[in-house]
Amino acid sequence: MLAFNPGGVSLVKPRVRLCEPWVLSRRAFLFTALAGLPGCRRDDKQTLQNVPGELSFVERVASAKERGAAFLLGRQAADGAWRSDTYGTFKDGTALTPLALHAILTAASEQQDAIDRATAYLVAMVRSDGSIAPPSYGFDFSLYTAALTVISLNHDRIPQHPAARAAWLRFLQERQLTEELGWQPADREYGGWGYARGLPRKPKPGELIPPLTESNLSATTAALDALHAAGVPARNPAYAKALTFVRRCQNWNDDPAQRDPTFDDGGFFFIYNDPVRNKAGVAGKDSLGNERYHSYGSATADGLRCLHHCGLLETDPRPLAAHRWLVNQFEAATHPGNYAERRALDRMAVYYYYAASLVKTQSTLPAIETADGFAPMKRLLQEELLIKQRDDGSWLNPVHATREDEPIIATSFALIALA
Repeated sequence: MLAFNPGGVSLVKPRVRLCEPWVLSRRAFLFTALAGLPGCRRDDKQTLQNVPGELSFVERVASAKERGAAFLLGRQAADGAWRSDTYGTFKDGTALTPLALHAILTAASEQQDAIDRATAYLVAMVRSDGSIAPPSYGFDFSLYTAALTVISLNHDRIPQHPAARAAWLRFLQERQLTEELGWQPADREYGGWGYARGLPRKPKPGELIPPLTESNLSATTAALDALHAAGVPARNPAYAKALTFVRRCQNWNDDPAQRDPTFDDGGFFFIYNDPVRNKAGVAGKDSLGNERYHSYGSATADGLRCLHHCGLLETDPRPLAAHRWLVNQFEAATHPGNYAERRALDRMAVYYYYAASLVKTQSTLPAIETADGFAPMKRLLQEELLIKQRDDGSWLNPVHATREDEPIIATSFALIALA
């Protein structure tokens, strides 16, 4: 990933839990189903209440988004870019600008001048021949820069740059690890996207793979989000190829007889064969002697979005299992996952990224019973974000492992989650 309370809701451990990996409790299912039927609403005793005299939830979210957007706008440079005062890799503007612009657009800010200046900054990197001009030292986060730029340039408030949109989309598509770059379906890297600075070509036999060439789930999610935002049709083979990689990051076996209940919980992890970058750590070895990794929240929310982008229905076994994992593990104030003890200190490092990813999932997330009644999971998460907002309108994660202690990053993710 980009690594780059008065009025609050009183939460208790959710009573609505899933008894099996496939089936919601009858009570949770009914609340979820009824919420989606025309004319059917929960009565006042079954929903979170606003304290008399206080702003409504909608009003508090609107205020938080306005204050958060104002914070980001106050950090925008004259040339339209956002740059970090904390991290050197974020000082050139190419990484933070598309993220902050995406957040501003998502927050529905009325500051069109700021949007236009940020757009002009990103469009200026497109040469007349349709290629992208990186900084002299290259992009530090080329995948995120491209994906978030594609998403922003396809927003309906930025309709006037079709050539730039096409150029950035082409830049992104060229970086998928597929046959065009020498990768084959049997390669574990096949189908995804990674963090390579240049084109991630497959090394010849005996050559070392360049650093950051391999696919990972976060980069792949960003790329698929961008393809979806750009209207790339579902029949495009990029989705089927991406699904090959995405499946490798899920703790799941399509054959029920081969499932290991100790590990196959339906959740996701960041990357194959990497005990360091899989943030929740090693879960153990399965019956075949393969090292397995704990599922965790940000990866599972990403993985569920990927499955949907790749054409799997919400009722298909893989997305259904991932959805159940997210519901079973949900706690609004915590990034979920069965973290290995030595990795527990980093549990909250991706909290804001997780919040943004969970809210963007296309799945219907059920109501959860709290001390104050039933409320949708997304609302509970958003209530927690309202509590965490700072006096200056920003958000900041005190855990620095993935650089969410840069307030531009945390604030951008929080605004996306509040939308």
